[in-house]
Amino acid sequence: MDLSVLWFILLTVLFIGFFFLEGFDYGVGILLPFLGKNDTERRVIINTVGPVWDGNEVWMITAGGAMFAAFPHVYATLFSGFYLALFLMLIALIGRGVAFEFRSKDENPAWRSTGDFMIFFGSAIPALLWGVAVTNLIQGVPINAKMQYVGTFFDLLSPYTLVGGIAFFLVFTFHGALYLTLKTEGDMVERARNAAVKTGVLAAVFCLTLVGMTYTNTDLFTSMGAGISLWGAVVMFVGAYGAVYVKRYGLGFILSSLTVALTTIAFFWGLFPRLMVSSLNPAWSLTIVNSSSSHYTLTIMTIAALALVPVVLVYQGWVYWTFRKRVNAKELEY
Repeated sequence: MDLSVLWFILLTVLFIGFFFLEGFDYGVGILLPFLGKNDTERRVIINTVGPVWDGNEVWMITAGGAMFAAFPHVYATLFSGFYLALFLMLIALIGRGVAFEFRSKDENPAWRSTGDFMIFFGSAIPALLWGVAVTNLIQGVPINAKMQYVGTFFDLLSPYTLVGGIAFFLVFTFHGALYLTLKTEGDMVERARNAAVKTGVLAAVFCLTLVGMTYTNTDLFTSMGAGISLWGAVVMFVGAYGAVYVKRYGLGFILSSLTVALTTIAFFWGLFPRLMVSSLNPAWSLTIVNSSSSHYTLTIMTIAALALVPVVLVYQGWVYWTFRKRVNAKELEY
């Protein structure tokens, strides 16, 4: 297999892992101010992701690093063209991380309320912006023959990309609600279920709208595999919603995870062999051929990945196994 193709696949896998893990992470943060009726309950919600949220974000950092090393032209064009959006996302993530670490260090209600808002804001903004970013990649952005982004921030906002952003936001919220049904106890489980039922309806509407607009606004469905994957994601989501409705939370979480994974596969499959589509001229799109690093660089990266990625996977799996139990309010330290 050509190494540039291999790294396209590995990049897809990294984004699948990121959206799956950080997806429920974002969802928990979005639901925090709505499901937690008092400080203790909000601490319970935070503690469901407390041991893992930073590890989940490593997938994003790794994906960015892999893109920088394997496809440097894509990295340069993407991060310069999406600069303001990525800067806003970075600010949100910094505030979210600070809030996770320091929110409970002071008992002042105003301090903790501010921390709760930062967690909500730092979860909602990235969830929305990732949907906007992914849909922009396949719809196309103004890239010229020199691989330079020649548009503005507002060129990234269109009806299609905004629907994509809202759909990602709602699916991640639904995913997070399902995670909370598995990690909390008592009334919180029922509240999380109700949140999943309500957000699931909205998510279904926006997801079906997104599928329809993807058909009219992009060429994703010209790839049979991408089209099948996207419709498969819809089927998995319907199954997840049905599982929540009958209180099969474990099955629901598995199916919502497959929804996220299949959606990611569909968009990357629809992109291949491109990584960024030019809306000015299809010939100016960035592909795995014209934007990849040298064969030597990709060889070194492949060796490093084969040696280190299994270690990371084992470690992260051990963390989830160690903190697999439900969070109990009575066990919180005051």
